[in-house]
Amino acid sequence: MGQTVLVTGAASGIGLACTKLLLEDGCRVLAFDPQEDRMRAELPECDELAFFGGDVSKTEDCALAVSQTIDKFGGLDALMHWGAAHSSKRWDELDAEECNFIMSVNVTGSFLISQAAAKHMMAHDGGSIVLTTSTSVLFGVTGGNGQGGPAYVSSKGAIIALNRSLARALAPRVRCNAVSPGLAETAMVGGMTDELRASMTMRFPMGRFGEPEEIANAGIFLISDKASFITGEVIHANGGSNFN
Repeated sequence: MGQTVLVTGAASGIGLACTKLLLEDGCRVLAFDPQEDRMRAELPECDELAFFGGDVSKTEDCALAVSQTIDKFGGLDALMHWGAAHSSKRWDELDAEECNFIMSVNVTGSFLISQAAAKHMMAHDGGSIVLTTSTSVLFGVTGGNGQGGPAYVSSKGAIIALNRSLARALAPRVRCNAVSPGLAETAMVGGMTDELRASMTMRFPMGRFGEPEEIANAGIFLISDKASFITGEVIHANGGSNFN
């Protein structure tokens, strides 16, 4: 591919898998995550990779991540925003503090990193943005045992609306799409009991949870030239669980 890509959530899960795949494809990557030490431990030291330890809910961190990408690699072709905060609290456990935190990271953070990237892309050669929603929006998952609760599900629903708004506002120079993962083998499912895993697997016609690389590849397709006429859309990478 050879693109310059800013990847958030790069310390673990889908973001880490995505960063590795992009490097294999010949891309230059700025890896953005609050856990900078973990990124450095998980990813190779090479000229095509730079690290930024920051918080997407902070305007200044988003702007600095974009500027460092440009300073290091000379431009920015794509943003792949996988970073998110998780909440499993049910409606009667959730309080305003946690709800506001989840919205700040997942919704405001998605806007702020997109805004910072789009300012450069709109002024230069255009580009592509990929956001992350969740299959939990389709089911209205209620939380508990590691499942997304109302704060998390609401935040991921908001990202669908944000994606559509940005796609229309930034076209035709910048495409904006989203990936909607189903359950994948990441830390987010670490709190599930064996019984719940077995029950949730029954929802998947594919008979298993997804691998991080499978979700990441859906996003990589969206930033590629093969998706050049796709914007404002959501790709469901969930093993068919939306129709089971």
